[in-house]
Amino acid sequence: MLSWVDGRPAAELSLLDRGLAYGDGLFETIAVRNGKPRLLVRHLVRLTEGAQRLRLELDLAVLEAELLAFCSQLGEGVAKLLVTRGDGLRGYAAPVPAQPRRILLGSPVPAYPSAHAEQGVRLFPCSTRLAEQPLLAGLKHLNRLEQVLARSEWADPAFAEGLLCDNSGRVIEGVFSNLFLVKDGVLLTAALTRCGVAGVMRAELLQQAEVLGLAVQVRDIALTELLDADEVFLCNSQYGIWPVRELQGRDWSVGPLTRKLQAIIRSLLDS
Repeated sequence: MLSWVDGRPAAELSLLDRGLAYGDGLFETIAVRNGKPRLLVRHLVRLTEGAQRLRLELDLAVLEAELLAFCSQLGEGVAKLLVTRGDGLRGYAAPVPAQPRRILLGSPVPAYPSAHAEQGVRLFPCSTRLAEQPLLAGLKHLNRLEQVLARSEWADPAFAEGLLCDNSGRVIEGVFSNLFLVKDGVLLTAALTRCGVAGVMRAELLQQAEVLGLAVQVRDIALTELLDADEVFLCNSQYGIWPVRELQGRDWSVGPLTRKLQAIIRSLLDS
């Protein structure tokens, strides 16, 4: 496996790293094709916002240069970028000054079945609930234990993803994707002000919807509203869009707006 630490090939990490001890950091999972990172600007924008909110000092010029060089060497696959606060002694207080650490890991292109995009997927109703923490909402921080617990709820390969709600029962997202629904021609997705991850593909779809002149609402969504939707789909920077065809006995066909957005995103990612 291709792996770099702070711009150099490495296969080891300090035991004092605060990312390991406390999940003190952020990560991006970036699709790489023909040696180039997809949606690079969106990934860097999210990383920058996350670093500001966690008070991580990053040299973005150095980080971007390393990422581009790493992707060029990887060629095809997934580049996982982790940024931690670096080494620290025991205790929650951050070291002053901190020396953030940059970790890059390369892996093959995910082998998702083509049927997921063509025919749609079944969605597992997870009982794990997302805790509300506005200070971290939207960030792709290193603490993913809620997602780990949620993913452990099913082993049946008939389910490609799981649905996550918050403690109040509001629909938030998938375990590793964002969720959209269509009702009466309006495109809806959850407001991620309390919890959840603001995905880069979600951001791209919201911009594409604006370009198309679609009616869009970003707000709280109840489970009953989701089950009453005309179309439902998931999105992720690795696979694009997967239509949802079944949840809790509710069946959907792949709708026209889902197909239209799929074609736009596929063209974007293939360019």
